[in-house]
Amino acid sequence: MTAANDLRVLVVDDDFHVARLHREYVDSRPGFRALQPVGTAAEAIAAIARDKPDLVLLDVYLPDRSGLDVLREIDADAFVVSAATDGATIRRAIRNGALSYLVKPFSATLLTDRLGAYARYRNILDEGATHDQEAVERALRVLHSGDARGGATSRSATEQTIYEAVSGAVADLSAIDVAELVGVSRATAQRYLAGLTTNGLIRVQLQYGTTGRPEHRYGPTPG
Repeated sequence: MTAANDLRVLVVDDDFHVARLHREYVDSRPGFRALQPVGTAAEAIAAIARDKPDLVLLDVYLPDRSGLDVLREIDADAFVVSAATDGATIRRAIRNGALSYLVKPFSATLLTDRLGAYARYRNILDEGATHDQEAVERALRVLHSGDARGGATSRSATEQTIYEAVSGAVADLSAIDVAELVGVSRATAQRYLAGLTTNGLIRVQLQYGTTGRPEHRYGPTPG
């Protein structure tokens, strides 16, 4: 089942079987939805302009043009996926704007891990907010270190409980809601919520109530 806020991913690969496999990998990750794959540079540019995907999985070897040329032209986040392992190609991909470089063949675990990190990277660099240098550095660390949720065991019991409460809620929660659910003070809930938000593990948004005063509401990240 897909949701309206799922991140949409376009797979660009001229190998039909590989494209289908990568599409399945994407669809297996909650919070993501794969669009219909395309197999040429021209189709990729047209699909990106038309569908405006959140992320593109872009092969280098396309029949009409190099994927690296496409990468330089498009205005979209992209992971380059390629069998090319030479340093020149990898550096050029990064220079042209690739957020990540995945060497074919790769496992479903690797891609879904990178997708999770990408979701948290986007959550930290929320388009509706301004960010200081610390937030930029944190977002890049999350993006390049893989799935930040893997570190759940290092969190304290209280932080883990709060994280699970927010992640499992059917609607966004306020700090007071979380405090009541977990059985801690509002100040304690706010402190842990701030830390989880800082690490991109949950998202926060402002909601205006009947008094006109904004309230922070916390919810799970898309990934």
